[in-house]
Amino acid sequence: MTEMTQTSAGPIARRLPLIVIVIVALTGAYFLRDILTFETLRDNREALIAFRDANYLLTVTAFILAYVVIVAFSLPGATIATLTGGFLFATFPGALFNITGATLGAIGIFLAARWGFGEQLAKRLEGADGMVRKIKDGIDENQWSMLFLIRLVPAVPFFLANLIPSFLEVPLYRFAVSTFFGIMPGAIVYTSVGAGLGEVFARGETPNLGIIFEPQILLPILGLCALAVLPIIMKAVRGRKGL
Repeated sequence: MTEMTQTSAGPIARRLPLIVIVIVALTGAYFLRDILTFETLRDNREALIAFRDANYLLTVTAFILAYVVIVAFSLPGATIATLTGGFLFATFPGALFNITGATLGAIGIFLAARWGFGEQLAKRLEGADGMVRKIKDGIDENQWSMLFLIRLVPAVPFFLANLIPSFLEVPLYRFAVSTFFGIMPGAIVYTSVGAGLGEVFARGETPNLGIIFEPQILLPILGLCALAVLPIIMKAVRGRKGL
């Protein structure tokens, strides 16, 4: 009886962090969707600046922790948080604070998913045959390139980019390093937009969040994507020559 209880409780205990994340994410999506908005930032900008000027270190700490919570629990408002980082702390060190918060939050999801499901899925993938096995082997052989690629490509949702590596036995340090540096281009762009919010507020306008898709921004990011893919292409070409 005791063994059965422990066996049945084991998987639930392992999946509890991920279950909590899902519950908080759904709750936050409902209750916070109208709170973590550009309008909220605009209406409270003077109070935020006054608090920052009076308590700079406390503001930095609270901001990073808030960003970690937003990312770790997939709450709405990550873009607004990034803009706020630029608005309060300028492009630098605002970008550094944004990237740090996002990376720590991503690590939280990564560890929760790996603890709950990663080992079981990894065993299944390890024993798979055919195309599934080839895909897994391809990722294993080009982990750094693939990790940077899913961070650099704007079309890959941040939440999925946190989950997929956790199921593929990617080491934590590789995930952390590739996340920190992989999100850097996009984070700098949006932080710089946030740094210019003072003028946007003065004109009564809203920021251009589609700026990352403009040619002068998108083309350099696509260039970085090409660099990330290059090692994979070179390995494929060498493999064919070896045949």
